[in-house]
Amino acid sequence: MAAPHAPGGPAEPRKSTAPDDRGDDLERRRRALEASLDTKRPQQQVGEGARASGKTGYGQAFKLSSEFIAGIAVGAGLGWVIDRYAGTSPWGLIVFLLLGFAAGVLNVLRSAGMVAEGGVRVPPKDGGTDRN
Repeated sequence: MAAPHAPGGPAEPRKSTAPDDRGDDLERRRRALEASLDTKRPQQQVGEGARASGKTGYGQAFKLSSEFIAGIAVGAGLGWVIDRYAGTSPWGLIVFLLLGFAAGVLNVLRSAGMVAEGGVRVPPKDGGTDRN
């Protein structure tokens, strides 16, 4: 005959401590994953999130568009003034509008970092001297 299990009735399955061990293991693995991700993702300042970078993008877009429009407006204004006092209508407006457009494009490219600032010389790639 089989030996009695416990003095109160049939044997109950033993509760294992596996959920606690598993929880600790998951927590340890989560921390290790966060640490490895922190080394690979770009550093962000404290409190900076997706909304902050979106606002920065809107600010940059507003800055670039206002520089472009300002170049065109100044060119058109100068052309109109020249036409008004010199009597060369519409040629002053046309020429200075085109010059304002070119200046606006150049300002946008400089602000975006696509073109070097005026007066800044870039050293030659071959390491030789610059001949001008």
